[in-house]
Amino acid sequence: MSKTLSNPTNLQIIYEDNHMIVVNKRAGDIVQGDKTGDTPLSDIVKAYIKEAYNKPGNVYLGTVHRLDRPTTGLVIFAKTSKALTRLNKLFAQKDIAKTYWAVVKNRPPKAQDRLVHWLKKNPKNNKSYAHSKEVKDSKKAILSYKLLKTLNNYYLLEVNLETGRHHQIRCQLAEIGCPIKGDLKYGFDRSNPDAGIHLHARSIAFIHPVQKEELTITAPLPQDPIWDACSN
Repeated sequence: MSKTLSNPTNLQIIYEDNHMIVVNKRAGDIVQGDKTGDTPLSDIVKAYIKEAYNKPGNVYLGTVHRLDRPTTGLVIFAKTSKALTRLNKLFAQKDIAKTYWAVVKNRPPKAQDRLVHWLKKNPKNNKSYAHSKEVKDSKKAILSYKLLKTLNNYYLLEVNLETGRHHQIRCQLAEIGCPIKGDLKYGFDRSNPDAGIHLHARSIAFIHPVQKEELTITAPLPQDPIWDACSN
């Protein structure tokens, strides 16, 4: 259950127990510190734990995975080193099912499909490029999507990842002519007002690393007219 902090961070906690905490990330939040110097989500969560539980000294928090800065949705943090080790293992063994929702500009070629590309990252412009066959320094990327809803000017896709590559969903959907709304880097024609993109880490399902019970967690959608249309 979420607790109210004295500082207005708008932290939205979706799930919490003694072992981990799952947060619904906002567009623009960075998960871990980077060269921008902006306060990362990990520090905000640490501050929450310190205040909510009156913890003295430093608070332990392990970052299990990341989301791109303009992306919204579920981010898992470990509250103990044991939980971090076990969650890392779940991700490494692909024992966590991750489902994303994406609002795209064009109708995809098929109502549902499995996309396989080889992605190569260019560090200079922080962008990945999709290839139909393996090229030097590329990594295989696989996802499945299905069309969930047709909106007035857009299309809502549900995406399930089989691999976790740099900008994978953004790059692969753009490659089939379906850039994500607001994603200038991958071909959408204009940015969103909040500089985010309409890609949302919607749900995760896995076996709890300590309690060994099946867990499915779903993140509410951001509040804007397009996402509101998706949920109606």
